[in-house]
Amino acid sequence: MLLLDTIDRKAVDQTPVWIMRQAGHYLPEYRSIREKHDFLSICRTPELATEVTLQPIRRYQFDAAILFSDMLVLPEAMGLQLEYNDDLGPQVTPAIRRETDIKNLQTEGLGEKLRYVSQAVNMIRASLSKDIALIGFSGSPFTLASYMIEGRASKNFRMVKRVLYRKPEMLHQLLEVMTTAVVQFLRLQIQAGVQVVQLFDSWAGLLPPHLYDEFSASYQGKVISQLADTGVPVILYGRGPMHIIESLKSYKPAVLGVDWQADMVKARTIAGSKIVLQGNLDPACLYASAETIRKEVGRLLKIFKGQGGHIFNLGQGILPDVNPDMVHVLVDEVREQSMRGDD
Repeated sequence: MLLLDTIDRKAVDQTPVWIMRQAGHYLPEYRSIREKHDFLSICRTPELATEVTLQPIRRYQFDAAILFSDMLVLPEAMGLQLEYNDDLGPQVTPAIRRETDIKNLQTEGLGEKLRYVSQAVNMIRASLSKDIALIGFSGSPFTLASYMIEGRASKNFRMVKRVLYRKPEMLHQLLEVMTTAVVQFLRLQIQAGVQVVQLFDSWAGLLPPHLYDEFSASYQGKVISQLADTGVPVILYGRGPMHIIESLKSYKPAVLGVDWQADMVKARTIAGSKIVLQGNLDPACLYASAETIRKEVGRLLKIFKGQGGHIFNLGQGILPDVNPDMVHVLVDEVREQSMRGDD
């Protein structure tokens, strides 16, 4: 598999490419399914999750499929209520605000409660070509804890910040619980057939640089350590500036995902030669002309010329109103330019 060979730093003839949120609203075939089924029903129905996961593979032949699900199905399996509104986003209730709330979280029987996830992985893997990798994922312990404390996405996450500064010991307690749960969740996916897993630290930017390692990076390091026996590579992706790369690289992930706001040249220097980098095209670049997309693809590939160790991706998830034809331009350019040695 091209993706796995790249992660293993084997010689490859082109740069692998996949896109975060590659299954989603920008695809007319996905919108067709959403006309009949709500988001969480798709996540919870293995046949539908399989179909949606495979849609971008059929259209673009990406080098990896990523399981279609939601990171918040894990807190739901731990006893919280999860609702999803297209306008307001996910809502988790009751919010975790006290130590007693943490004690009420259920960490037993997660495999059975999340059986629909492992069933979807089984179905997807059985349907995928052998040369296309399947990626599983989870939110990072800190990002999951942030949703659980705040109850929903927020502009300033003031409840999370209150706990961070007023009750740091409570936050650490919740992070320990979520680390254990994340490891179980990823093991479930690995046992079902995923070959790579990615941790999304979507709210990494909430933490000031001097607290990022203590409250987020170190817990992701624990996940890597506790999954080491599986032999499955872990991708760490933190949304935000350069200090996130500096913190995460010390835990020696197989791959570091680079946010579009970070400098890929500096990230390459910071990460060193042993860690593969993933990313980091600005998602809004897909609004541009084909000529501009080609230029931006070439700019990124040039950074890794003669070095390898790069998985092409966006620096965040694809935007829902992107023209699907522009994704074709992106994928074709990555393959053509990297195959003929431009990278």
